[in-house]
Amino acid sequence: MTTVTAPPAEAPPRRGAPEWPARLGYGTAGFALLVAGWYGAYLLGLVADGLLPRPDEVAVAAWRRLTGQGLLTDLRISVTRVVIGVALGSALAVPAGFLLAWYRPVRLMFGPLVGFFRALPPIALVPLVIVYFGIGETARISILAYAAFFVSVVVVHEGVASIEPIYIKAARSLGATEPEVFRRCVLPLVVPQFLVAVRVALGVSWATLVAAELVAAHRGLGAVIQNAGDFMRVPDVYVGIVLIGAVALVMDQLLKAAMGRATRWQERTGG
Repeated sequence: MTTVTAPPAEAPPRRGAPEWPARLGYGTAGFALLVAGWYGAYLLGLVADGLLPRPDEVAVAAWRRLTGQGLLTDLRISVTRVVIGVALGSALAVPAGFLLAWYRPVRLMFGPLVGFFRALPPIALVPLVIVYFGIGETARISILAYAAFFVSVVVVHEGVASIEPIYIKAARSLGATEPEVFRRCVLPLVVPQFLVAVRVALGVSWATLVAAELVAAHRGLGAVIQNAGDFMRVPDVYVGIVLIGAVALVMDQLLKAAMGRATRWQERTGG
């Protein structure tokens, strides 16, 4: 009698050391290469004299603005504007994206309009925003909310549309009403897509910040860039650019970590 030995069961993936040290190391190496390339471009004279400051000159300019010109205030104001704009735009995108995905007549009627307005760059709307909203905070935040809404609504719409119909049918067969289907079935399944929408909207809003702060803003990182450019203070221009990128990166990583925690309950398939 031949004994058949069953193949050993696959061991579950071992939870080893945290992955963040490797990510941090590679990320640091990438930025180190960027700085090295920056110094190289300066030393080789690839850009006209006086138009490319060294990284250490940018650091000195940042310290000067930080200690004597209210750079932290500019940073706080810009972060506040972006957070409010993303919150408003994303919050409005959730019901709009759901309606587009759930009701075919709504999708046929308003889908082309979403595509039309999504293609319009926010900076093109600055003159109209000034006409309709003036030059206050409402005008600046409206530009950021506009940018956040139209990228978020597409992601939310695709997320709702990609839900497997079997979940909806199962909920209805158990007697769930439409509000219950949405609350207990659709909403939990679309949470990851909503978080992706917020993440994308955050990036777009930071990219739109300079356009928003063209609306007569006296403070903010976009205003720092605009004012420095007007007086050809190139290191200060780089200070604004570097800070926008750095803060956007930090916020993106924080949101990415929040996404991992919020979707941990979901079953993950694949390797």
